[in-house]
Amino acid sequence: QLQLVESGGGLVQPGGSLRLSCAASGFTLDYYAMGWFRQAPGKEREGVSLITRDSSTTNYADSVKGRFTISRDNSKNTVYLQMNNLKPEDTAVYYCNADPPSIRWGQGTQVTVSS
Repeated sequence: QLQLVESGGGLVQPGGSLRLSCAASGFTLDYYAMGWFRQAPGKEREGVSLITRDSSTTNYADSVKGRFTISRDNSKNTVYLQMNNLKPEDTAVYYCNADPPSIRWGQGTQVTVSS
């Protein structure tokens, strides 16, 4: 069964950092370009960052550029999102998926940025 499990979220103060992880099971992650997505309360899910299969190219939404870094370890079947200098507007549930999304969505991990 294809499954994505996100972890690493939590409550952090503005300016803080978190590192999210996305572990894949039931399939080989390196067949896919992967992305991180987020959904804030009352808003639609949006793309945050993308990484190609071989990590040669990464892209970021303008709102997170310079603060977030996406990476992957295909040997561990895992994708990461390092988030620095977090802002209250980054508060959302964060998900990973193939890009474009083609795998059943996981539960996501809640990130709350608040003082």
